[in-house]
Amino acid sequence: MSSHSAKPALVGRDPELARLSGLLHGVRDGGGSLVVRGEPGIGKSALLAEAADAGRAAGLRVLSTAGTQAEFHLPYAGLHRLLHPARLDDTMLPDPQRRALAAALGLIDAPVPDLYLVGLATLNLLVEAASRTPLLVLTDDGQWLDPPTAGVLSFVARRLAAEPVALLVTLRDGVPCALAEAGLPELVLGPLPDAVAALLLDARAPGIDPRTRRRLLDEGAGNPLALVELTGEWRDQGAGLLSSPWLPLTERLERTFGARVGDLPAATRALLLVAALGEGTTQDEALAAAAVLAAGPVTRHDLAPGIRAGLIEPDAAHIRFRHPLMRSAIYQAASLPQRRAGHAALAAAPVRQGDEHAADRRIWHRASAAARPDEAIAAELDAMAARVAQRGAPTEAVTALEQAAKLTEDARRRADRLLRAADQAVELGGRDVVVRLLRQTELLPLTARQQAQSSWIRGTLNDGSDGRATGPQTLAALAESVAADGRPEEALRILWSAALQCFWIEPGAEARHRIVTAAESLPVPAANPLLLAILAYAAPIDRGAVVVEGLRKLAAEPVIDPKAARLLGSAAVIVGAFEQVETFSAAALPGLRAQGRLYLLTRSLAQQAWSAVLRTNLNVAIPAAEEAARLALETDQPQMYGTAVSTQAMLAALRGEPGQARELAARAEAMSVAAGVRPVLATVQMARGLAALGEGRHDEAYGHLRRLHDPADPSYQLALRCYVAAAFADAAAGSGNTGPARAVLRELEEAARRTPAPALHVGLPLARALLADPADARARFTDALAADHARWPFARAYTQVAYGEWLLGRGDPGEARPLLRAARDTFDALGTAPWSDRARRGLRACGEVSADRVLTARDKLTPVELQIARLAADGLSDEEIGEQVYLSRRTVGAHLARLLPKLGIDSRADLPALRRERAD
Repeated sequence: MSSHSAKPALVGRDPELARLSGLLHGVRDGGGSLVVRGEPGIGKSALLAEAADAGRAAGLRVLSTAGTQAEFHLPYAGLHRLLHPARLDDTMLPDPQRRALAAALGLIDAPVPDLYLVGLATLNLLVEAASRTPLLVLTDDGQWLDPPTAGVLSFVARRLAAEPVALLVTLRDGVPCALAEAGLPELVLGPLPDAVAALLLDARAPGIDPRTRRRLLDEGAGNPLALVELTGEWRDQGAGLLSSPWLPLTERLERTFGARVGDLPAATRALLLVAALGEGTTQDEALAAAAVLAAGPVTRHDLAPGIRAGLIEPDAAHIRFRHPLMRSAIYQAASLPQRRAGHAALAAAPVRQGDEHAADRRIWHRASAAARPDEAIAAELDAMAARVAQRGAPTEAVTALEQAAKLTEDARRRADRLLRAADQAVELGGRDVVVRLLRQTELLPLTARQQAQSSWIRGTLNDGSDGRATGPQTLAALAESVAADGRPEEALRILWSAALQCFWIEPGAEARHRIVTAAESLPVPAANPLLLAILAYAAPIDRGAVVVEGLRKLAAEPVIDPKAARLLGSAAVIVGAFEQVETFSAAALPGLRAQGRLYLLTRSLAQQAWSAVLRTNLNVAIPAAEEAARLALETDQPQMYGTAVSTQAMLAALRGEPGQARELAARAEAMSVAAGVRPVLATVQMARGLAALGEGRHDEAYGHLRRLHDPADPSYQLALRCYVAAAFADAAAGSGNTGPARAVLRELEEAARRTPAPALHVGLPLARALLADPADARARFTDALAADHARWPFARAYTQVAYGEWLLGRGDPGEARPLLRAARDTFDALGTAPWSDRARRGLRACGEVSADRVLTARDKLTPVELQIARLAADGLSDEEIGEQVYLSRRTVGAHLARLLPKLGIDSRADLPALRRERAD
């Protein structure tokens, strides 16, 4: 049997090696990430080993980790293996990041914050180390990394473009994992070409007869490991190989490796089995467990037969398999009783001192060894679930609770564990996992409370927007029942699920009324943030006054919890209190950033961006929408991504980029139309309407905006339709649709009598003027000009330009000129180019020529650059900006170096001028 060598696996890999070489040699100027993907045995690990040698030769510091199936359920085990042995200096990290990382690695006993704060700490730790010596970070078998580590590395990998860090990850084809779905650059290793495979085979087995050679090449299928191992099998079997049945490549290799195990001594077989079951265990731990399994002494000498058989490699500390398929073959070859005995032996074996994950591994082994329900083990798993959830690993908590349920004999207790697992899985967005867990409860005798919990969980899936969740009427009835049992807080949570459905879909007036009635009957304070959010989402018009007043009172309180502030901000969006959105966003965003709560941060940014667009505060809206879209992809929130992209479409329309607006609108619509996500579809029509208005195509604009007011149209959304009244009336007046538009205006007037929504009331005066009878128009325009526009500059300028155009149409340029001039200046300052051009056209008709609009930072910078420039203008350091935008300080510095020349300034000391460009 020939010995293993990494070099043969690299035969024919010159293009792949060249790509790796380019990444490594350019790392000092800016790093990056690369996923090496392929089938088992194709040479991924060999390529990684070659990269490690090349990196060291180039003067890089090499850090490495690897995923292991045995530690898949141990949170941050892979990150611990990467960072802890390297002893990287964490003294430069801000205290929250340093504590978050220490908690994740088990170095301090503290709850782990959201994964993304750990990710930011890891990024900054690596970048700080790389500032002294560039880094090469290697991750083998990334598909087996524990999910928190995979999430952290995905986060880091997206942020290395300006850093002297290269990250290489190997992934096995066909195994889903976070790194595979992170959208990272890939290098796919395919089979070796026939000619190269033949060269490798001839080097391994010179002089082989042509018929056997052809069979080995066919069976090997260009897989380097297969060619090497099948050559060894040919040496063992000779001509018998030709008569063996064909098997799939992986199964063939596993059968090949497994066949070698049967000829080994019993002590060696025991060692290999516990090593396969207890991946990551030390050699001493494996020896102790094997002795228990073999019921006799087992020593290091018993490793020798496995080494000679080519299954394991010499190693002083661990038992290392030559290839993951060898581990899999040994596992498959063992019977179920043998595996259980191996797990029991590992659970009983002593562990090394200082092993932070030893207790959790022991629990998993005890659970895997159990042949029947065992409440003691189930309770340990239950406690472990709570522990790992505190450590920031909800995925592992879900798995532990599900395993605990399997070992639970009492049906109600089993249901309780399954429901708690499903509840946690909802927060992860794991629909399939939630459905699987809930199905396991369907045949169990659930208590009334458990039935309530099950229904509530179903109602929270995707905020109920895809129609597969429990309906709002059913949820309201459930909440009433739960409240009657004396559990008002639980009833409130159930009603929140129902109210969310009122936003994303349209359940009808009856469902809305029932939700509101149930919510208002609960014995909770009137200013309870969740109650206000429920009322806003379920009855934004009928309860608008109650919500706006509640928001006003809460906004005056000195300290608001970030999660509550985010909730209140979302309520403010729905009831059209956009100024309050800014207030609550200011309260929510810093805290959510500091806590690493990117899931909620994404939602807060999306609501901030949407309301800022409607207030035409582009300096706020542009970076918020861009960050919301980026984080929505990163946190797997398709509805928020659709919201952010449709908001970007509105931004493009306002900025005079109609083609971009239509492209973004189409993208958002394609994601949302099947699920009927009404807020996104409504925003899509707003964007299309504004883009058409900007181009002077009033007929088209009216067609898009009219859809918002048709209850039968999927773009209809009870609240959001109210906040573009002026644009709708403008499109109607310009397209000759004044009559039909007046019917819509009457509906909006009726809504205005029931709600004080500022965003509705600020648009109605101009809408009345644009749709007025000719005899009443002047009076209506005068009323519109007199309306309070103190915090709505776009609405004031819109009124001025519309009135100026009306005056021009009646031959009065002298009265029109100052209105159009004021409108032009405001539109210029706001950055709404189509409306600026409209005012300039009016002025030309008055005989006045306008200078070109002066470009501002908003026009010259990318969204990320604009955000960084604004933060720098506020006096934040690079490190503080990095904490805000989840980038390293080096990347922040690189952005600043690029943006300063764009603005024509020499230093960040000149940046405070940006503050004067913000719209109030």
